[in-house]
Amino acid sequence: MPIIVQVIICSLIGGVFSLLGGIILAVNKKSKTLSSYATAFAAGALLAAAFMDLLPEAIESSDPHLILLFAMIGLIFFFLLEGVLHWFHKHAGVESKTKPVNSMIIIGDTLHNFIDGVAIAAGFLVSPASGIIVTLAIVAHEIPQEIGDFGILLHNGVKKSKAILLNIISALASMIAAVTFYLIGDATQIDLSPLLGVVAGFFIYIAATDIIPTIHQEKGRAATIKKSLWLVIGALLVSVIIANVHSLAHTHPAPEHDHTHEETDHHHDH
Repeated sequence: MPIIVQVIICSLIGGVFSLLGGIILAVNKKSKTLSSYATAFAAGALLAAAFMDLLPEAIESSDPHLILLFAMIGLIFFFLLEGVLHWFHKHAGVESKTKPVNSMIIIGDTLHNFIDGVAIAAGFLVSPASGIIVTLAIVAHEIPQEIGDFGILLHNGVKKSKAILLNIISALASMIAAVTFYLIGDATQIDLSPLLGVVAGFFIYIAATDIIPTIHQEKGRAATIKKSLWLVIGALLVSVIIANVHSLAHTHPAPEHDHTHEETDHHHDH
């Protein structure tokens, strides 16, 4: 299967699974509990993808100090971006609570999906294995997030059919970004190591600031322990998947060249 087709499929998977999560919420009120545990699992998955796949891949092909610098830049950038979104969200709700909040949810979700698409493209430009790992981490995070956003839209009076349609439109941003950035990267064959560092910073930021603090804020000890276990399970499971996916990739190498490694090998030849 051509890599570009894999990119399209993987960029749509996050949107489709997120939409399924929204539909589950629409028909099952108990899904909020499931969502909270899925969120904890997602934190572990994101951390594993960042530390066990993205950063090692990038460091293998570039200067470690440079990669860690870009990871820090990515973390700070998304911190500032989220701050701006929260500021607009707060000020938009001064005059009217419902419509501005709905608009901000849709805009924020679309922007988030766009960034996810860039991350998927970066992963596939390094190798199909990394692309799959990035997609898995994104799906793990997007399902509980979309369930929450879907619930807010319904609570604010948006009809189920319209909320589903908005999710589909938002999900297309991921595919557009993934395909665009993959084609650009494939044509220019630029060094993607810094971009992998930025994506790793993005994943670490989401897990460490958006998800893990909610686990510590749990009032009940039992809920805290359960969520902590799900975080550990997410980290261990995705780490195992990473090891196996890369092992299969080395056994059956893809026909297309790995751009970052190709550049490194070229330097070694000289």
